[in-house]
Amino acid sequence: MRTLQDIYRSARRLGLREYSSYISQGRNGYLPFLDGILKNIDIISEVDLGVVEIPIRKIKGTYTYMRSTSFARNYMPLMDEESEFASKWMAVYQAQVNEGLRDPIKVYEYLNWFYVIEGNKRVSVLKYLDVYSYNAHVLRMIPKYDEQNKDIRIYYSFLKFYKNTGINGIWFSDEKGFDELWNLIRNYEPPHIMLRGKDRFKFFENAVYGVFRKVYHELGGQRLPITTGDAFLDYLKLNGVPDQFFEDDLRPSLERFILELDYYKHSSSIQIETQPILKDERGFFSRLTTIKRHDEKIKVGFALAKDIRTSSWSYAHELGRMHLEKVMQDQVETISIDNVPETPEAYHHLKSLVEQGCEVIFSTSPEMINATLKLAMEYPDLIFLNCSNMYSFKHVRTYFGRIYEPRFLAGITAGTYTKTGKIGYIATCPTAEVIGGVNAFAIGVKMVNPNADIFVEWTCDWDNEQSTYSAGLRLAAKGVDVISHHNTLANRKFSKEYGVYSIHYNSGEDSYSPENYLSVPVWNWGIFYEKMVRSILEGGIRSSVEGTGKGIIRNYWWGMDSGILDFFYSRKLIPAETQKLINFMKESIIEGRFNVFSGPLYDHEHRLRIPAGKAATREEIFGMDWLVDFINGEIPEFKTKDKLSDLSTGKMT
Repeated sequence: MRTLQDIYRSARRLGLREYSSYISQGRNGYLPFLDGILKNIDIISEVDLGVVEIPIRKIKGTYTYMRSTSFARNYMPLMDEESEFASKWMAVYQAQVNEGLRDPIKVYEYLNWFYVIEGNKRVSVLKYLDVYSYNAHVLRMIPKYDEQNKDIRIYYSFLKFYKNTGINGIWFSDEKGFDELWNLIRNYEPPHIMLRGKDRFKFFENAVYGVFRKVYHELGGQRLPITTGDAFLDYLKLNGVPDQFFEDDLRPSLERFILELDYYKHSSSIQIETQPILKDERGFFSRLTTIKRHDEKIKVGFALAKDIRTSSWSYAHELGRMHLEKVMQDQVETISIDNVPETPEAYHHLKSLVEQGCEVIFSTSPEMINATLKLAMEYPDLIFLNCSNMYSFKHVRTYFGRIYEPRFLAGITAGTYTKTGKIGYIATCPTAEVIGGVNAFAIGVKMVNPNADIFVEWTCDWDNEQSTYSAGLRLAAKGVDVISHHNTLANRKFSKEYGVYSIHYNSGEDSYSPENYLSVPVWNWGIFYEKMVRSILEGGIRSSVEGTGKGIIRNYWWGMDSGILDFFYSRKLIPAETQKLINFMKESIIEGRFNVFSGPLYDHEHRLRIPAGKAATREEIFGMDWLVDFINGEIPEFKTKDKLSDLSTGKMT
């Protein structure tokens, strides 16, 4: 049986090892002390929080330098075992083991770290015994707000979160994290009615976050370059907020989730394929050929967000599915479901495709990314692709098209046809893809009609007939005679507003109607689906895990050169000379001789966004949140649905 002296020697060895490690690196091996940290910090107030429970791991140091020299940076003791300090430390240890320490320590809190005023030996013993939390009388020191200091911005966001929840054990690497978590848990209720009320968030911190943190660290999550809070928030976005977690139930899904996060550590882990490259090499998609006989058909599932009769987006994907089934009818069977909700409920609809035997599943809305990723991690042997241009994941590949290319050509037709010199654009939701389309269209207009006035009106909805008509009326009232709708070619039986069209406006009745259809960008999703499925069957897509073991996440962002996008215009209404220009510009884009977003381009504040002689990078296009300076209109505030715009370790690509 170990004696108290043995235990102290063990703790001291841990301290000496920590101290030596820091000294060998030329760093201070003693505890940090708050008095030195605050020397040049402007503290605007001190708030007495009373006695609260604090995580022991959040205790970072002591208050004064004199106290700090008794401990290494891990709070283990450094004093000789014959010292009075050692005797007192052993007495505290004995008290904790025999009956448990009860008296609260006293600490300062600064930036959600705690620095001990009274109780350093108790903290040392508690850390040695790996105790999770302890009561402390907390004095909070609040620094002056500094917009330029990220740590202080995050801290002020934490203060608001703490006021709402009393939770002090969660931290994020970005100030938005606290607001996002609050929005997820504000209505949280524990499973037991006796725990509801003011203590509900304490239960959440222990039974949800605490269990997550324990399993996350057991699985090695702490090696990732993010906070545990970052990973926790991503996991909740993906899976929803449970009443509580149980370790055995959580471990399998969290293990797969950590694998997903792990693929973002390498800057070269994400590759964007901008044109079809079909190589004869075994890889990520080839695994299906190992479980399917050559004489069996492969089932391919399509999840469509809207009604194919009224949504140009879903209609285009449905045409793509029909093309795939027609040209590969001997090898492929397709299953399609539409009106899939763009909510967490999409998971159940997608799972129905799995249950029907689909081994390749295309979810055709960016809003389905959470549900798609969740399902993909449950079925790692199946293949999932999501139609979006903003995400990169290991388990789900993404695909989209450079739709701004044909929108630029549409601008040329509008600029040529207008009689009033006033042209309108009905934009849907202010995402980067839509904003890029508006800008590309306006650039096309100005190329042929530099004096034209271009107006944009927003619906903030994807397929709302009434808001679309209202936006058109606002444009017509401004004297616009040509309108471009963000919708591409739709089922004309149900939708008359798509592409570029001239309008007839009746000011007396305050009404308008499309008159002549000039041009329309077109999605040819069938080309993408055919090429992708053929590659899957042939094993011709490069592995997601290269021979080096580093994760390679391959996404697809094809343009008009691939055939996935095209552009139709009226040869009757567009002048012959303009047709020559359109054909020339189209060929130039396809051959890579012209980039739509070539500088110089300025925004509304006349800031230079794209310099002369330069072209916008892929990242700049994906993150476009500004309008070119010659567009009349502003980008509206728009709250997106709660989806993964990116994992905390990753990047938007």
